[in-house]
Parts: sequence; structure tokens; C-alpha cells
Amino acid sequence: MTTPRPATDLTADEARRIALRAQGFLGTPQRRAGVRGILRHLGAIQLDTISVLARSHELVPYARLGAVGRTTVANAYWKDTHAFEYWSHAACILPIEEWPHFAFRRRAYRDRPHWNHELPDGTYDQVIKQLRTEGPLTATELGGAKRTSEWWDWSGTKVAVERALMYGEVVCVERRGWKRVYDLAERAVPEALLHDELDDTECLRRLVRLAGQSLGVGTRADIADYHRLKGEQVDAVIADSGLVPVTVEGWGKPAWADPAALETPARGRHRTTLLSPFDSLIWERARTERIFGFTHRLEAYVPKQKRVYGYFAMPVLSGGHLVGRVDPAREGRTLVAKQVTLDGPKAVPAVAQALIEAASWVDCTNVRVERVDAPDLREPLTRELARALA
Repeated sequence: MTTPRPATDLTADEARRIALRAQGFLGTPQRRAGVRGILRHLGAIQLDTISVLARSHELVPYARLGAVGRTTVANAYWKDTHAFEYWSHAACILPIEEWPHFAFRRRAYRDRPHWNHELPDGTYDQVIKQLRTEGPLTATELGGAKRTSEWWDWSGTKVAVERALMYGEVVCVERRGWKRVYDLAERAVPEALLHDELDDTECLRRLVRLAGQSLGVGTRADIADYHRLKGEQVDAVIADSGLVPVTVEGWGKPAWADPAALETPARGRHRTTLLSPFDSLIWERARTERIFGFTHRLEAYVPKQKRVYGYFAMPVLSGGHLVGRVDPAREGRTLVAKQVTLDGPKAVPAVAQALIEAASWVDCTNVRVERVDAPDLREPLTRELARALA
């Protein structure tokens, strides 16, 4: 692909601030719209099974809005069909308006020649019939999610309903106790959106544009990663996506920006907060290193003895920079900082503030620090916490 001449040159600092504003951390453009505004603004919020302070899809709006209630978050996602769950960056909550844009992926799944799980004859039709008759159901209610206790050993019913989800005949309409609740798409998706009329090119063009808006500015790899597109899919449509080519100081690769993000300087109030490791601000490791000079890695699936920062180390954002990490836990009404990594003494007040706010959000009245990677910063941090809690 031949990249057009860049329209704008950005400094590294300008690109960082554009990215922060696009992700909802600089200024408060979506605050009045609440959780649903955040979802529309980001375009995708990742789901994950891990719950330490809260689940990741709850941590994402918290990081931008502050202490929003967990019931408020759940209602914003699932009540009145404002969202659906599908495969985007990973398993994600997506604004219902994006249903037509994923027609290309639904078609690809329908054309897929092989699957990891066998589908018993007649099971698919039986699942559809049961949902049509009985309304929204979990896999357990449909007849059982697993054949054995092994997580991967799905029952025929679970295989069928998950395949129907991928095909777009069935939708996950909520999570109940972390179980998917399935319903027929024809019932759950508003009629005006329930179609696969967009061809693959148009689906990709729209998703590339939306990814560029949610990132503010990004390389080809950044934009592809947002909804897990292939690089060649991005190449095929980016010239017609409405994004404009830019150069960014120090990036070394061509970049594209949302033209609206270039119209006004990125200014406003910075959030100080703990970030979920699955937050879209830091999804892509190479991008996080390029923008923030910060190496981010989830170590939950790393053997304990090989972990460097902890099981669920949450980066700390303050002043538009990533200034440390906290690996949290909860013991009753105490938020435990099992391991804290600080980017020097100046990070102490920010990390303390982030811990205090998070503790309050999850109804903890105390914060206990166990380990600080720089031992000389332990006492300043505990002193700052004690002062804030007093």
C-alpha cells in the first residue's frame, strides 16, 4: 500500500494527549452520557473472567467516570438493548449500533469449514426452538453447559448456542452470575439494525474509522488490533475511511488520525486512576510502550514464581502518564496493595490517590501496603495513605 503524504506532523506529546482524550482520560466529553456514553465513545469494552477489585468491564467506566455503581454499569450495558456481546478485540461488549458492522465476521464464521467442537445432529435446531419458545436462557438452562467438569469440555447444547452466537442468530443479552444469557437476535436486536446488508468492504471501512476515532491517532497495527482486523483488511479500506495520514515524532511508522481530533488541541483535566490490564488505552503492548514508555504485561497466566509485577498488576495513570503499578487484593473491608511499583518519588501522591479512590469505590475503609519495589518509597507511600484516610 502506498501511504499518502501526511497532512500533519505531531509531536510525541501531542499524540499522547490526543490518545488520552480519545480514550476519555483527558477532559470529560462523555461524562454526562455516563456508562453508555463511554461504551459508544470506546466502541468496545473487553470482558474477562478475572475479578479482583471488580471485573474489567466495570473497571473501564470506573477509570473514566469515578465511583459509578456496579448495578448502574450492568444496567447501562444490558437494559433496553443498548449493547451486545461479540468477538471484537476479544470477547467484548459493543454498542448495539455496531451490530451491522460485524456482518463480515458473522459471514466468516458461517463459512468456516472446521470447528474445535463437534455439533451433534439436531442440537442446533433444538436450541433455536427452545429459545424461541422459552425466551432468554443460559446454557445451563438450555440443558447444560459442560459434559464434564473440564472447562473446555462443552456439551452439545453449549456448542450449538455458541455457534449460533457467532453466526448472529443468537445474541448474548446479559451476563448473569458471569453466565451468558442467550436470546434470538430477531427479538433482541432492534429491527432497523438487524441485517447483514453491509458488504465486507463497508464493514471494514466503518470499523477502521471507528477504531481511528477511539484511538485518536494510531499506526496500521494499532488500528488493526482494536477490533482484531488483519493488516491487509486495514490497507484495503483506510484510504476511504475518513482518517488522515500523519507523522508522529519518534514513532518510525506511518500513522493515521481522526481529523476531528486534530481540529482542537487536546486539553482538559487528567484522570488519576488504576487501570484494568484489559483497558483499551493499554490493549496493544507496542503502542503502550511507544506512547507512554511503559511496558505492560498481564501476569495472571504467568507461573507465580516468574511474575515481576503481580497477578493482576493495574497500571496507575496520572497527569497523562503511567506512573506505576499496583497488584491489588481485598481482605474484608481492606484493600491490599500486594505489590506496588513506583516511577520515582513524584509518583507517590498519585498512587496513594488512586488507591484511596479505588478502596472507596469497592466499599473498603482501609488500605494496606505489603510490598513496594523501591523500599525507600514505602514509608512515604504509607504516610500519604494515612494522611488521606485520616
